[in-house]
Amino acid sequence: MEALESTPDVRARMSRQKSRDTEIEVALRRTLHAAGLRYRVHRRPIKGVRREADIVFGPARVAVFVDGCFWHGCPAHATWPRRNAAFWRGKIEGNRARDQDTDARLAAAGWLSVRVWEHEEVGDAAARIAGLVAERRPARTPASGAAGQRTGS
Repeated sequence: MEALESTPDVRARMSRQKSRDTEIEVALRRTLHAAGLRYRVHRRPIKGVRREADIVFGPARVAVFVDGCFWHGCPAHATWPRRNAAFWRGKIEGNRARDQDTDARLAAAGWLSVRVWEHEEVGDAAARIAGLVAERRPARTPASGAAGQRTGS
């Protein structure tokens, strides 16, 4: 039977992989911020579900997840390791199943889950997210939109 553990070298290399603030995630946040969007970083969109989104737009109820091609099994770039193949296939398929479950839980709570692959062009992903946030942002009432504006003479 094939071992389900990684070799010490693989374990060490994988432990150095960043799970947050990756290059693509930081670039996406910078682009969204430059476009005037404000958000929270690494938050759980809904209480009671131990799943953290990379970028959260609370009022619009949009949760953004930046997925790595290897870890989440990108259809275009996924690679399937030959060593400990059963272990890695199970791990990656488990990640995919958890992603689907997360999306379903968020949808049931009224949230939109947006998945961005690490290989996506940052500007394209930011434009897609900005459009979705704008569509879902609560309408401003005249009273709330008038805050800070002068009236009269």
